[in-house]
Amino acid sequence: MRFLFVHGTGVRHERHEVLTGRIREGIGKVLPGAAVDSPYWGDRFGALALPDGRARSVPARRRPRTPAEDPRTPAAAPGADVPCDPVADEWGLLLVDPLCALRLAAETGWEDTGYGPPGARAAGLGVLELLRELPPPGEELVALLDDTGLSVAYPLALAWISEAPETARAARRAEGSGAAREFAGALARALVAATLAEAGEEAECSGAERDQLLLLLTALLGGEARAGAGRKVAGVFGGIAMRLGGQRALGMSRGRLTGSSSPFLGDILRYQARGHELRAHLREEIAAHPGPTVLIGHSLGGIALFDLLAEAAAEGAPLPGVRLLVTVGSQAPYLHEIGALASLAPGQPLPAGFPEWLNFFDRQDLLAYLAEPVFPGDARVRDHELSSGQPFLPCHSAYWKLPALYERLAAAVTDGE
Repeated sequence: MRFLFVHGTGVRHERHEVLTGRIREGIGKVLPGAAVDSPYWGDRFGALALPDGRARSVPARRRPRTPAEDPRTPAAAPGADVPCDPVADEWGLLLVDPLCALRLAAETGWEDTGYGPPGARAAGLGVLELLRELPPPGEELVALLDDTGLSVAYPLALAWISEAPETARAARRAEGSGAAREFAGALARALVAATLAEAGEEAECSGAERDQLLLLLTALLGGEARAGAGRKVAGVFGGIAMRLGGQRALGMSRGRLTGSSSPFLGDILRYQARGHELRAHLREEIAAHPGPTVLIGHSLGGIALFDLLAEAAAEGAPLPGVRLLVTVGSQAPYLHEIGALASLAPGQPLPAGFPEWLNFFDRQDLLAYLAEPVFPGDARVRDHELSSGQPFLPCHSAYWKLPALYERLAAAVTDGE
């Protein structure tokens, strides 16, 4: 029995050798004596290497703000070119977790801006009542929500923020009137962020419109026009946002990330444009040994094998000797659903002559998809779940360290003998 492993996107020669060695070892433990070949295609059919690892099409990084221009900007090393936009950083963090500033305030409290009498009710609870009793949006707010695509998301976000335990705890920590005004500003910010997050791609909101929405809601809650999270909370929250803000991270590293990700993303794009070249190469490799063969494709390698087998079967000339297709962390089922495969129109069943198909997936792998629901009732198609215990992205490469993969593969091969 011959096994032919086709590697996935982003793999280059050194990594290919490591992967192939690992797969040979894994298969050898369950099927001693099995021959494992692997045609390396990365250099020949993958994305072209970028000069110096950088793409010339990436915009130049802009001058960073200085601490004098924005005190939240950390001091940069001499000669460093660090793009920094604290506003974008903070909103980026709020969109991921709209309650993060309120959660922080609930734990640390607001700055001491005036406490009420001992035992008095926290002024922040009055702000929370205002939030829960907000009247229907007025004309200006309605127009703004309509223009930004946020009309549907706003009431859902309002209900969530109003009843969140973090909101109530932060309100109780806002004891005095000054802290309550800071709480009102932070609460409005959380509501805007939650609305944007709920709307997702439906939102069509500029930064100026976002800020106008924030001003309107802050006023309704009795906060100051320019109130933010409060100095105490803002100091900690701003520092976290500066370090974790996705916009800043992308801005700092866009050139490097574009260069380093070119093999990964570029291989996919090049396959979509010139996949016939890789498929022709794989056809030759398979035909060179017409004996019983199991084809194993990881990620993009599985897409190429699927396309090749489907094309050959549709032409009435299935590839000789192919006993089984094995895909690992494969996007082929999803691409078929959206009509992005070269070989098979969306909704079209697998052609006669397509071999048995075993599809491995890990629920944590965002690049792995199910095949059985896409081809319902086709007895040739089987999904098998694995779990490496890793999050995405490491889980996408961790399949080859799992003994369960090789055990299931051996069972699929021996069951057909």
